[in-house]
Amino acid sequence: MGYPSHQNVVVMRHGDRLDNFEPMWVVQAKRPWDPPLVEAGRVRAFCTGRKLRDSLGFPIHRVFVSPFLRCVQTASEVASALCAVDIGFDATSSAGIALDPSKVKVSIEYGLCEMLNTEAIRQQSAPKDGNFDFNISELESMLPNGTVDSTVERVYKELPKWGETVQGSRSRYAEVIKALADKYPSENILLVTHGEGVGVSVSAFLKDVTVYEVEYCAYSELRRPISLDLQSFTAGDFSVRTKPGVTGVGFCSSLQVNGPVDDDFSV
Repeated sequence: MGYPSHQNVVVMRHGDRLDNFEPMWVVQAKRPWDPPLVEAGRVRAFCTGRKLRDSLGFPIHRVFVSPFLRCVQTASEVASALCAVDIGFDATSSAGIALDPSKVKVSIEYGLCEMLNTEAIRQQSAPKDGNFDFNISELESMLPNGTVDSTVERVYKELPKWGETVQGSRSRYAEVIKALADKYPSENILLVTHGEGVGVSVSAFLKDVTVYEVEYCAYSELRRPISLDLQSFTAGDFSVRTKPGVTGVGFCSSLQVNGPVDDDFSV
């Protein structure tokens, strides 16, 4: 079997989160910092998974996902679409879909988590003791049976500390994207994360660009040349293959920006 000449990395935002549609949910929620998807978000996630399966032109081998519930639920729908044996033209969710779990492996990665600061998580919603209390076994049980690879060593062994800076979180996203790609150089990977992470996947690898919008389930596509042998690999720089606005990521040359740009797309 020949080695691939390129590696592809897709970075995707989660689907529609409940608290943006039902603001009072936060008041009664036990975990107000960790909203689930609304049903429309699940549908959007599954349909985006179908789109990735049908239009990328290459298979996804591994999925890495932020431990926040909305991301895990998104990854579950996307992985189901990627693993589906046969999808009817009218299918809009993973319900009742036969899967081949050997097609994709899924792992939770702390380094893909939301920015842990008040820019992304409202102060009143954050846990008072700084403990976000993620139950990894419970989250893994939400993913399609047979797809979970819990043996993967995480890039971030634990969550970043609460109060990280915006620039610190952006550096984290860029670091994790590259580290996961380097960890699996012979595989194409999908990272399910938050809006800020998708924005960084463009701005960190494309010079003088301002990202001003990341829609729910928007995604970017990165590619780099790679040369592998049995014991090592060499890789070139990532290029951004995403076109502005085509997959839900809005960006432009920083030279085109006149005045302030609202880039608060992390939630």
